[in-house]
Amino acid sequence: MKCPYCQSTDTSVIDTTKDPHGGIRRRRLCKNCQQRFSTYERPILTTPLIVKRDGTREEFNREKLLGGLRMACSKRPIPAARIEKIVDDIEAELQKKGRSEINSRLVGDLAVRALKEIDHIAYIRYAIVYLRMDDLHTIRDEINRLLTEEE
Repeated sequence: MKCPYCQSTDTSVIDTTKDPHGGIRRRRLCKNCQQRFSTYERPILTTPLIVKRDGTREEFNREKLLGGLRMACSKRPIPAARIEKIVDDIEAELQKKGRSEINSRLVGDLAVRALKEIDHIAYIRYAIVYLRMDDLHTIRDEINRLLTEEE
């Protein structure tokens, strides 16, 4: 393992714990610069290719989904662990399907559904991009729908 501070490969593991997301967290020490850092290991299970709106295909990108959700949840009272859990759940759902290709719409639908349950502001932020809400009237209609559901 390379030290992120000095790039030395002379590191040692000083602690290992199970991560709540199914992986392993290792605390490491660089023998060269004496800096400590953590690494995470998690099993890599195959996920299907994602078929985009334009017909192109790409590998499922966990980090891309996580980034979009983090942006939607920015400055909202949503713990980072909750966002990670949403991504874990979506990834598990895709793997459970057992198919080699899945429409990107499914990924977006799962993300929108999860955000709608935990925070309406984050949901609206994500939905504006995902559902292509390109005018104020469409956004207002969705907000009104949420307000009606709350009553």
